[in-house]
Amino acid sequence: MTDINELQARIARALDRIATGVEGFEPGGGADEVLDDITGEPDGASGTAAADAEEEAQRLRVLLEDERLAYAQLEERLKTLRDRQDGASAELREQVSAQREGLAQLDSELQRLRKANQMLRESNDALREANAAGVGEPHLINKAMLAELESIRAERSSEAAETRVVLAALEPLLAEAARGGAEADAQEEAG
Repeated sequence: MTDINELQARIARALDRIATGVEGFEPGGGADEVLDDITGEPDGASGTAAADAEEEAQRLRVLLEDERLAYAQLEERLKTLRDRQDGASAELREQVSAQREGLAQLDSELQRLRKANQMLRESNDALREANAAGVGEPHLINKAMLAELESIRAERSSEAAETRVVLAALEPLLAEAARGGAEADAQEEAG
């Protein structure tokens, strides 16, 4: 009975060493020590215990290789996901930058429109006062017409800027829809 307990203790110690040292396990390196712990006999004197230990070591090598392969596959998937994310992030940064530029231009055009409308109001007020006084001054009429023309130009410019902002926002959506449609067509052809 003591031999069985002693053999169990040796096997437990050997399995502990295998569990902690499986990364550094090399064929032949340290295998004799494991066999000695399991069998209690130096230099692998016991054939059955040595064969069992070698089978266990081989099984552990196979498991270790499987885990390494799975780890390598996970690393590759992670790299692919990071690359996709980086590409999507760069694309989003470009879109945000383009939208900021469009909004800045739109703001500039709207400021120009407000200024032109203010000039038009002032010119019309001066023209009304001159007509109320019975004095028809041609330079006020010219000034009012110029202010009105500038107001029209500014309004058209602001509309064009708004259109550019809307188009800049729609372009990525349209490109994504086109890619999705092409993928769907490819899947239909393949299927």
